[in-house]
Amino acid sequence: NPQRTIYSIKRLMGQELKSAEVKHTKEMVSYEIVKGNQNLACVKVDGKNYTPQEISASILQKMKQTVEEYLGETIEEAVITVPAYFSDAQRQATKDAGKIAGLEVLRIINEPTAAAMAYGLDKKHDEKIAVFDLGGGTFDISILEIGEGVFDVKATNGDTFLGGDDFDNRLITFFADEFKKDSGIDLREDKMALQRLKEAAEKAKHELSSSSETDVNLPFITADSSGPKHFNIKITRAKFESLVDDLVKRCVEPCRKALKDAGCTSKD
Repeated sequence: NPQRTIYSIKRLMGQELKSAEVKHTKEMVSYEIVKGNQNLACVKVDGKNYTPQEISASILQKMKQTVEEYLGETIEEAVITVPAYFSDAQRQATKDAGKIAGLEVLRIINEPTAAAMAYGLDKKHDEKIAVFDLGGGTFDISILEIGEGVFDVKATNGDTFLGGDDFDNRLITFFADEFKKDSGIDLREDKMALQRLKEAAEKAKHELSSSSETDVNLPFITADSSGPKHFNIKITRAKFESLVDDLVKRCVEPCRKALKDAGCTSKD
């Protein structure tokens, strides 16, 4: 159900509808993005508008329920993590989502700090570390100094619009372009076909992590007057790497800037 399946919602948090980020997202998702209060982006499902905070709250409510079932007790408080490069508006929107979910948000902390804590780095000897966080929708690099169990963030940099979704989208575009060459049909104009392409792209990306090539087979992807159409293509890891080469290179400059701002080098 492509128009009722919401994903990449973090990219819309605290964003105005007219922003370049939202315009780019609208081109790549199968659900409807519309203007909400204060010109902020929201999604429309079954004729009703939902803010990104409300969608995020649904996810948090599910997580809350899962944790409560596992622990056998009620959860009322939470610490929520966000990309280090999130703006104040995006952080507030995340906090609002927690409140809607029925949680008292004790604190919003940066994901790199949370990652370092999860790895137990605060228990080790004093050191400087770099946390490279390329997530589903955002990328950030943080340089942290750990001393006596305390994290001191020396510098952070990143891109709030660079992540796994962009790698998937390169495959989606490639698949759609190849199909259009053969059939003259643009699958991106078909919401159901676009959703199937997205699922296939994500699956292919995962398979190419361990294999040098993979087959993508989507029978009955669409139809025209001549009958049903099928999509089948073989893609190699080398081809995928060429499609995302510029995305990988975009990760480099934020790393250099973060190191410079922290007053250190990669050798440190």
